[in-house]
Amino acid sequence: MVNPINEYALDDNTVFSIEGKGLKLNTAEDVQPFVDTILQMDDLQILRLSGNTIGVEAGKALASALKSKKNIKVANLSDIFTGRLREEIPPTLKAICNSLEDKESLIELNLSDNAFGPAGAEPLIEFLTNNKSLQILRLNNNGLGIGGGTMIAKALLASANKAREENRTSSLHTIICGRNRLEDGSSQALADAFAAHGTLVDVRMPQNGIRPDGISNLVKGLAQCKNLKHLDLQDNTFTAKGSIALAQALPNWVHLTHLNLGDCLLSRKGGIAVAEGLKRGENKKLEWINLQYNEIQADGMSILALAIEEHLDQLIGLELNGNRVEAEDSSIQNVIAALAKWDHDEALDELDDMEELDSDEEEEEDEEEEEDKEAEAEADELADTLGSTHI
Repeated sequence: MVNPINEYALDDNTVFSIEGKGLKLNTAEDVQPFVDTILQMDDLQILRLSGNTIGVEAGKALASALKSKKNIKVANLSDIFTGRLREEIPPTLKAICNSLEDKESLIELNLSDNAFGPAGAEPLIEFLTNNKSLQILRLNNNGLGIGGGTMIAKALLASANKAREENRTSSLHTIICGRNRLEDGSSQALADAFAAHGTLVDVRMPQNGIRPDGISNLVKGLAQCKNLKHLDLQDNTFTAKGSIALAQALPNWVHLTHLNLGDCLLSRKGGIAVAEGLKRGENKKLEWINLQYNEIQADGMSILALAIEEHLDQLIGLELNGNRVEAEDSSIQNVIAALAKWDHDEALDELDDMEELDSDEEEEEDEEEEEDKEAEAEADELADTLGSTHI
């Protein structure tokens, strides 16, 4: 019989892993070999349970074994509830989170790809509020919805407030929270949490159904995170309003290296706004920008070319495909020339799906801009605003 500590403990007994084994673990008896192994690991640092399905009793047994393990740094609990009844998930999650709450060495918690919805957010509240060491929170593809997103945000806000009361700096620097249907309803709570921490370096929230009002809320909160390096808001909806808010926040992020706004429907006015924001010259460290499929037109591309030529000498990746200007247009050629100035001739991705605006589309867009008078007025004043105001 194989000694379980040799089978499941890796890297000098610092890593416990049953990752990707596809096990269905229902009872305490099902996990007893794993419990025995964990209890023998005096310096357990990395826990990998992902790719299995864990029931209530099995989860409680594992949690009990984890309580005495003080050196855990990374807990990968992604995809551990496949096929479970909805009512099984909260008590299992609660038991495991309770066992990790007091861990002073824990830096990363990964709960991605668990479709636990708002009910699964509630068991996280005490953990997120009270743990003092967490740096990386991964909640991608959890179906949180507005309710779950708001609960998570309020717990993060409580955590930031608690750190301030105890005269310490928040440890949180990375939040991955895509594909959760957060929409506009959770945006203000999330913005408040982001602003309260102020320590965020990496924020990724793609595919959340967030619209212009929500985007405006989020970027105003993130504007307080002066060390932000990576921002991913891909496949949400900006239009001119959200784009203007982002452009106004851009000067606050002088350390930004990655900006992903692909498939965000910036619109012509929004494209101009973002390009003008970049042209301010505060984002000199940008290495990669995604502006694909955003209905940006030639005037926005021309301003972007100037921003690159004047300021973006570190830009080695640029995605512009699917916008409303032909690849042969002079504005695109100016972008190419600007990249070449910095010896980044290969930075621009393929342009095989560019669109040319016909007269009917131009007329329709003019009508849409007339209907959005508030956003157009803000866009007309953008240069003055950016020239005098940092959020």
